[in-house]
Amino acid sequence: MNPFYKLYCRCFQRVIYLAMFFLNWRVPEQISGEGSLAKLPAFAKDHGWKSALLVTDQGLMSLGMAQPIIDGFKAEGMNIVVYDKVVPNPTITNIEEGLKLYHDNKCDVIIALGGGSPMDCAKGIGARVARPDKPIPKMKGILRVLKQLPPLVAIPTTSGTGSEATLAAVISNPDTHEKYPINDPVLIPRYAVMDPLLTVGLPKHITSTTGMDALTHAVEAYIGSENTSATKKNAIAATQLIFKYLKRAYDDGQDKEARNKMQEASLLAGMAFTRAYVGYVHAVAHSLGGFYGVPHGLANAVILPHVLDAYGKKAYKKLARLAEAVGIEGADDEAKAKKFIQEIKDMNAYMDIPTKIQGKWTIKEEDIPTMADRAFKEANPLYPVPEIWSREDLIKIYREIM
Repeated sequence: MNPFYKLYCRCFQRVIYLAMFFLNWRVPEQISGEGSLAKLPAFAKDHGWKSALLVTDQGLMSLGMAQPIIDGFKAEGMNIVVYDKVVPNPTITNIEEGLKLYHDNKCDVIIALGGGSPMDCAKGIGARVARPDKPIPKMKGILRVLKQLPPLVAIPTTSGTGSEATLAAVISNPDTHEKYPINDPVLIPRYAVMDPLLTVGLPKHITSTTGMDALTHAVEAYIGSENTSATKKNAIAATQLIFKYLKRAYDDGQDKEARNKMQEASLLAGMAFTRAYVGYVHAVAHSLGGFYGVPHGLANAVILPHVLDAYGKKAYKKLARLAEAVGIEGADDEAKAKKFIQEIKDMNAYMDIPTKIQGKWTIKEEDIPTMADRAFKEANPLYPVPEIWSREDLIKIYREIM
């Protein structure tokens, strides 16, 4: 790769890193603990909200998970309207439909119930409320919103995305097969309801892939070059919790301690990567979601060990520190890093996560150049990865996971 382009990327990243110290990195105010969801309606009334837009998906509606919120708001004399058409990779259409409901019902607060998709959709709706004359594609990238959103309450029902603490909303355009992030600190939710009971009984495949999604956030944040003392601390803590509790949560869906700790890990990893960013794992995963609808957690889980292997010695030192944090020993940094990567592979195997993208999401050779180009443009020059890669480097990753 052109050495001057690499230099440009590193200079760009350094400028962004320094600029981040002048932005408002709020931490969501939390309502936490078992049964905390029941406290939300009274909390809303105390804040003077009159009409809420609840953003969720049809799966959660059919399970009745939204009903306590709806009933609670009505009991408190508040209006609540539901948008439940969010798809796994939320689209611009989802956002515009939700936006219409928000305005038609004179809403003054947005509540997101679910995993990353409802939260991303809710953030997109909030961004459109804040910037009514700016379409979603014009907000692609970093710092393109820059106006305060309506109050946003995030209620995670999985332990993986960390969206309740992040500045990112990832949006899909099914017409162009694009999937891209909008990054702006104003998208960080103001409030988060952290009720571990909402994650009890999650299916094994959701537990595993969302858990590995959280691990990907922690690892990519830690091995990048834009860490602060806080992001390093959060990434290490999240990694330790995931190594200790993910397999427990996978084995027993009713293990409340494991569920609680995984929810904590997801939040910590989200707080780490929202400031320190992610890397090529996410860039490749987003392209797979845009082209084939591959679930984001599954894509990250499959891609993570491949990318870490490909970084080689560029990532050994920091991976070795993560390895030490989870009790992995070795003769030197290289040995520790390789054992850490192998442990990730072993966790994937334990939880029946494949080593390739397969089944209904088969990667087509003819799509790889376009996906690699989009991943390249998403990651470079923004993501502070251990090594700057070319399109050809990314193409190798796609072929490895075919």
